[in-house]
This record gives sequence, structure tokens and C-alpha cells, in this order.
Amino acid sequence: MPFYHDLKGYGQDPVYPNEAEWIARRLLTLRYDLAQAITKKRSPNSLIIGSWNIRAFDGGMPRLNESFHYIAEIIATFDICAIQELRDDLGPLKRLMGLLGPDWDYFVTDVGNQEGSNYERMGFLYNKQRVFFRNVIGEIVVRSDALAGGGQIARTPFFAAFQAGWFRFTLCSSHIIFGDDLGVRAQEITAVTKALLKRAKKEDQVFIFLGDMNIESRDDEVWQALVDSDMEVPVFGPTNMKGDRFYDQIAYTVQGASTRKTRLLNFGTFDWRNAVFGPAQERDPDAPDDPQFIERLTDAENIAHYRPINDEMRRRYGKEPYADFAEEHGSNFMTFEMSDHLPIWVELEVDYSDDYLVRFLPDE
Repeated sequence: MPFYHDLKGYGQDPVYPNEAEWIARRLLTLRYDLAQAITKKRSPNSLIIGSWNIRAFDGGMPRLNESFHYIAEIIATFDICAIQELRDDLGPLKRLMGLLGPDWDYFVTDVGNQEGSNYERMGFLYNKQRVFFRNVIGEIVVRSDALAGGGQIARTPFFAAFQAGWFRFTLCSSHIIFGDDLGVRAQEITAVTKALLKRAKKEDQVFIFLGDMNIESRDDEVWQALVDSDMEVPVFGPTNMKGDRFYDQIAYTVQGASTRKTRLLNFGTFDWRNAVFGPAQERDPDAPDDPQFIERLTDAENIAHYRPINDEMRRRYGKEPYADFAEEHGSNFMTFEMSDHLPIWVELEVDYSDDYLVRFLPDE
């Protein structure tokens, strides 16, 4: 679990006198929601892999203290997480790692400066108690005929090799180019999946392709490029704030040289908005009643709380307060504090002890 000792140092800012209490209440609700969605159902000795495009982390006005705590709480629910849209300044990432604690480690790419890269980094954050790094990293470089125009993928996909239990795997994180030409997006996905499948035929490990693939619809050619790739693709729900885009995906190889085939146990999209920041989302009518310590806020309550805080923060950094904070709360304020994407995750089996032992039994 993340560290919470920083809460003791909050409350000195006159604009936010009840900061520690506010964060603690939100964290209790967020932890409860994470448990209901992910950890409560977790199988013993499994591996949970997450992927999250954290909007511009951190390339603009600094986030509030609480945002780091909420982001850390979500990532700590995973064993390893691929992050997209990291920026030049690694200070915010190091602060996040401090909250995750010494069991966690990370590595990142350099800042991309080629056309279409948007000056972004990609990174992997992982719990060393659950996953170990196998000392192999790299980037996907494609043939000159892989993309129209003969260029490279705009934001070079980044891969690294890990192991959890018996399960050897390589994660390949990607942020597919965004733009009006869906064909270019599809070409990038095809190029990456072909490269990973080629490796999977030769190497005793599973290759997992994950990240922001900028898939808008399950009817478009970008989605089709992924499902036609011969990789297994769980069907995740929408990951944008409006609930109508399927940007983020995780796919994995099921054929090849790997002696440890991927066994998918569970997967999902995690929506944090009923716990932190809002705006409130429709809840499952069959969900159990909240425990006594859980507090859910209306949009009006969130807006009333954050309006003066955000106004003052914007003034401090030379920005005019929003003319209509209620309008900006769900579209800009909240997305720059948390993200404009929801995280996704898969739970995989990593204990193949029974399979191994059965090999020594006589055929019956």
C-alpha cells in the first residue's frame, strides 16, 4: 500500500485548511472502490498488469497534493503499470514513487522529439515484491515499408522484460498517433503487433501490447487492426470521460515458443470518479451498500470545494481563474488533476506449479 505520512504536513495553506482530512476521506472511498472492483476478487499468486495514460504528467500547472495520493493508490493496486504521457520533468514522477514506497521501482524513456511524439515519455512502474525486471529493454523500430511514407512510429513503442512466478513476459507500451487519418493509426498497430508476434515465435515468453491505442470505435479500422493481429484482445469498456471511446487496450500473444501460455483470470476498466473529484457516474444498482466510513459527494459539493482552491492555484501560476468553473470542472480541472483516461488492467495466472508436476506422472 502507498505511504500516507505526507498527510501530517498538510493544512498550512490558508486556502486549504482541511486538506489532510479531505484527502483521507477521499482515500478511504477510493480504496473501497478499488477493493470492490479489483483486489477483493483477486486470485492467489496472480499478476495484475495496469495501463494508464495520465494526462500530461506533469507538463503544466502542478497538480494538487491530493492528486498524487489518488494516483498512487490506483497504481499500487497493480503489480506493474505502464504509463503514457509522462513529460520532461521527472520531479512529479519521483514524488509519486516516494508515495508508492521502496518496494516500487521504475524506468522511463527519453523525451520524444520526432514529429508526432508530442515530447512525451513512457514508463513502467513495478512492485519489486511481485515482479522482477529481467534486464532487457528496447524500442520497436519498423522496416521502411511498414508505414506509408517509410517513416517510423511517431511515439516509439517501449518494451521491457519481466517475470512473475513462472510467468516470463515482455510489456510493450505504446501511445498510437492521434489524428484524422485512422489508416495511419491502424498501420502503427499492425506494425507493432507484427514485430511482437515475430519475437513470440522465437522467444520463450509472452508478449503483452498495452497502452493508449487511440481506438475510437469498435467499428473502425484501428480496432480491426488490433483484433486481426492474432493477439488475444479482451473487450474493455470505454476509457474516455464521455464513455464513448475505446482508446486504451491490452493484448497478448497466445501462440509461439512460450511454454507458459497466458491464462486470463479477470480484466476491467477502473472508474475513480465516484470516489475522487467527480463528476458522479451512474452506479451499479446491484452494488452492495457503502460501509459507514465511505463518503460520496455530489457534483455541487465537489465544485463548491474545489472552485476557490483552483482559482487561487491558477492565480499563483499566472493564469486567470476559469470563467465558469462548474463547466470546466469535469472537462479540464479534473482531467489535469487525474487524467482524461481511465486505467485498464488484466489479472493473469502466474503459478504453473501443477502443470509442471503433472509432467512427472505416468499417463493414465
